[in-house]
Amino acid sequence: MEVIFLLIGFSLVVALIFLGLFFWAVRTGQFDDSYTPSVRMLFDEKRTSKTNQSNKNQDA
Repeated sequence: MEVIFLLIGFSLVVALIFLGLFFWAVRTGQFDDSYTPSVRMLFDEKRTSKTNQSNKNQDA
């Protein structure tokens, strides 16, 4: 029977830790912009460096 009280106390501590982390994440802006990261990968272009371009010009 004593184990149940120990588990209830432990679960309350874990729940409070996760609640605190959730409020911390909300305050730091983790959930402010949920649209842009999902679209960013669609418009991401490959960047070519100058050395790659100069090597292509020499080969041609």
